[in-house]
Amino acid sequence: MSSADLAVQVFRQLDSEDFRILHIIEAAMAKREYVPTEQVQKYANLPLERIQFTLGRLNKLGLIYQTRGAYIGHTLNYAGYDCLAINALVKANIIASFGQTLGVGKEADVYDALNPAGKRIAVKFHRLGRISFRQTRRKRGYIREHSTWLFQSHLAAEKEFQAMKVAYENGVSVPEPISQNRHVIAMGMIEGGELSKYKDVGNPKRVLREILRNLRKAYLKAHLIHADLSEYNIILKPDGHILIIDWPQAVKTDHTNAAELLERDLKNVLTFFSRKFGMELAVKEACDYVTGLARRLPL
Repeated sequence: MSSADLAVQVFRQLDSEDFRILHIIEAAMAKREYVPTEQVQKYANLPLERIQFTLGRLNKLGLIYQTRGAYIGHTLNYAGYDCLAINALVKANIIASFGQTLGVGKEADVYDALNPAGKRIAVKFHRLGRISFRQTRRKRGYIREHSTWLFQSHLAAEKEFQAMKVAYENGVSVPEPISQNRHVIAMGMIEGGELSKYKDVGNPKRVLREILRNLRKAYLKAHLIHADLSEYNIILKPDGHILIIDWPQAVKTDHTNAAELLERDLKNVLTFFSRKFGMELAVKEACDYVTGLARRLPL
């Protein structure tokens, strides 16, 4: 069971006092990794026995970790952080209930959910820390060395949400960004499958053209480069159109490494279409089109 599965399962069992204690631990973790019981009591302003009971319950539910050394300390884990984010999104009338898992990756879990009106949405939980710190930091330049994975995941979600919002507002085919809280993003439903999983995409030339048109919009209108694009984060929808997902590593077009990152994105996509469908297009030609140096694609 993933931490998000656990959070969804126990969320309804929590009361206002449980959330209050989780909030206190979260706030105190800005200064120390493990928060002493006495500090929790100080901010909660409740009897020590009551604090100890609640902390023991949260520990048994798997929402916090405890350490016993010079003092008894408490820290949030991902499940506890999930519960805080879910609670905020429920209170904001963004989420009413959860459904099935849509995908579990190295750095995120995505779930099917319903909003209060009964409309299906997707909810993404960022999960940095599943791969090594060195690898994560290499992939994401904004990672800070001396902060928790919870904070890093919050930062990734914030960055992705802002990139998606700008891309969506400029007509790029991305999931509709609905809301973001901590390390969680609520977005429009993602229907279809990763491009990598399809043996037949109907008309590969049309699909490739649509991908490049969207990258052109992202570059010229939203001033964004995806910076981690491949066949694994391009969704082919049931109607045959595409959706580009996973934007936490997006950079502005004036970024120092913009040209290199755009070229890498295009090379990944074009290599896939060449290998899978025998289509050939030079990276330079695609790059000229995406950046506006060429008005048409030689396709």
